[in-house]
Amino acid sequence: MYLKWFSINVLLAAVFGAFAFAPYQYVFVNEAKTWTEAQSYCRQNYTDLVTVNNMKEMKNLNTILKDKTTSSVWIGLNRGNTGRWHWSLGDSDLYHNWAVLEPNNYLGQGEYCVEVYGFAGTWNDDTCNKMYYFMCYDETMTNTQLYVYIQQPKTWRDAQSYCRQYHTDLASVRNQTENQLMLNVTLSSGVSRFWIGLFNDSWQWSDHSNSSFRYWRSDQPNTTTSNENCTAVSMADQGQWLDVNCNTMNPFVCYQNKLVLVNQTLTWWDALRYCRENHRDLVSVHSEEVQLLVTVVAQKASSEYIWLGLHHNCFFSCWFWVTNHTVCFQNWAPGNGTGREDCGVVERAGALESIGGQHWVSLPKNQQLNFICSNY
Repeated sequence: MYLKWFSINVLLAAVFGAFAFAPYQYVFVNEAKTWTEAQSYCRQNYTDLVTVNNMKEMKNLNTILKDKTTSSVWIGLNRGNTGRWHWSLGDSDLYHNWAVLEPNNYLGQGEYCVEVYGFAGTWNDDTCNKMYYFMCYDETMTNTQLYVYIQQPKTWRDAQSYCRQYHTDLASVRNQTENQLMLNVTLSSGVSRFWIGLFNDSWQWSDHSNSSFRYWRSDQPNTTTSNENCTAVSMADQGQWLDVNCNTMNPFVCYQNKLVLVNQTLTWWDALRYCRENHRDLVSVHSEEVQLLVTVVAQKASSEYIWLGLHHNCFFSCWFWVTNHTVCFQNWAPGNGTGREDCGVVERAGALESIGGQHWVSLPKNQQLNFICSNY
C-alpha cells in the first residue's frame, strides 16, 4: 500500500516540479478583503481560495509570497461546525484501532490527538500538548523500514514538525498489518505510548477538499476568541498559519484549476461544447503525467465513466484528440481502442474509467457521462 502511494506521489512531484502540467496555478491578489469577500472574489474570477495539500505545495506557496510586503495572507481554511478525524499525511481515515471506550475526549479536555497506548497497540485520544515519543513515516525508506521511531518527548504538533523536517510526516496506519509493523519498531525500547499522525479538528477547506494538511504555528490555533475562525499565512513565521478574525482585511491567494471535473451528465458533443464555452476544451491526455493528473481529478466523479477529448474518425479509421493530435500515449482497457470500431449510427468517443484501473474505453457519443475540461 505504501509503495503504491509512494510511486504515485513521486510521479506527482515530478509533474508538479515541471510546472507545465501542474493541475492548478496560484494567483496572489493584492487587495485587502475580509475572508468571505476574498472567497467570493476567488470563486467569481478563478476556482476558489487556495487549498494546501502537502508540504511541497506549502513550499511553492511560500515561494510565491516571499517578496510580498504584507504581514499575512488569507488561504481557504476556515472553522466548521463539527470535528472529524484526519491523518496528518492526508491518507483516508478508514482504519481505527481504538481501545475500549475510546475516543472519549475525557472530561472535555480537548483530546484531539492520538497516541498508541499499551503493548497491544490500541489507540487513545489525548491532549495534544502532552510530551510523548512519536512515530514518523519516511517515504524514502524500504517497505520494512517505513516507520522511524523517535525517542524524544515532544508535543503532537512539535512531533509533526520534526517528522516533516527530517522524514515525511507523522505515521499513518491504514490496516492491522501496518499497525503491527509500527509496534515492531518499538519492541526494544520498552516504551508503550507514542504519538501517531491522527488528529481531530473542525477546520475545513473552502473548496470542500478533504485535504488534512495543516501548517499551524506552534501556538495556533489558539481560539483566544470565538471569532478567530479563518486562516492566514503569517509572512513573519516561514509561512506558518494563524487563526484570525474573519473580518480582518488581508490580501489573499486564489487558485485556478487547469483540470476541472464537471459532475453533470452530458453526451460527448454537449460536454465538448460546455468545455469550450466555459473553459478551453475537453481534456487531451498526451502523456503518462497527464493521465495521472486526470485520474486524481476523476476520483470525485458520479458516473462510472468520464468523457475525455478523444474521438474516433471512421473515414481514417483512427482515434484523434480534440486538439487534432493523433493518439501516441495510450491507456486503453483490454478490448478497447485498438481494434476496428463500430461505425454504425452513433460515432464513438473515448472515456475514462472513474474507478478500478482508470483505463480508457470506447463508448457511443450519445451516452451521458461526467467529463473533464482543461484550462491549458
